[in-house]
Amino acid sequence: MSSQEQQLDCSLDLMRRLPPQQIERNLSDLIDLVPQLCEDLLSSVDQPLKVAKDKTTGQEYLLCDYNRDGDSYRSPWSNKYDPPLDDGAVPSDKLRSLETLANQAFDTYRELYFEGGICSVYLWDLDNGFAGVILLKKGGDNDKIKGCWDSIHVVEVLEKGRTAHYKLTSTVMLWLQTIKAASGTMNLGGSLTRQIETDNHVNDANPHISNIGKMVEEMENKMRGSLNEIYFGKTKDVVNDLRSVHGTQGKAAAALLAEELQKKLGGGRQ
Repeated sequence: MSSQEQQLDCSLDLMRRLPPQQIERNLSDLIDLVPQLCEDLLSSVDQPLKVAKDKTTGQEYLLCDYNRDGDSYRSPWSNKYDPPLDDGAVPSDKLRSLETLANQAFDTYRELYFEGGICSVYLWDLDNGFAGVILLKKGGDNDKIKGCWDSIHVVEVLEKGRTAHYKLTSTVMLWLQTIKAASGTMNLGGSLTRQIETDNHVNDANPHISNIGKMVEEMENKMRGSLNEIYFGKTKDVVNDLRSVHGTQGKAAAALLAEELQKKLGGGRQ
């Protein structure tokens, strides 16, 4: 492994361990330290999704590298770039129709699972199929709790007659901050990336949107459970180990009782 590859691996490993709500600042600081890795880091590190408003329809949409061309971003609602771009990359007419249906379908998914937030779907053409990204963002901000959920699902579809090969790479970034007078301020956050590949039939009963939707739904449920177990469950275990419910007197009484029982049981065996 070359020195630059080793630096990149260490940089990516470091970014995975830092708070997701500070990714942009940490990424900028890391690029200042190793400017030769700028392109690799920008293309490899997922950043929290930003929100923009379509000037034509008035609807909000999410920004990422997949709908960016230069300094302009394409809206999934009007298919126009902002700032305007005459020669910006857009999907073919057939794929644009599929993109419109996918945005409608995943907007319903967003409402059912998140009860709010923003969802955007972008598709682009490939030689033997197409690829796309499904973006979901849900934030919360009030006096006692703040947080944000960002999920990025990149799917590659290779069409093979009546079947298609689907490759899904999903990344979830979650952070949570609670502010209470009794416990003070607590920050909790992390990110998770998973990948899955499968082959499915493609017909009227199982269109691409349905096949992709099932994969995204299953992946998000698994990742939500993993985040709950890894971050929230582990934090609860640590807090329970540090905090004593019974106090020192209760512990002393329990230890004394255990000692007496051990003596009696030991005496009974003799």
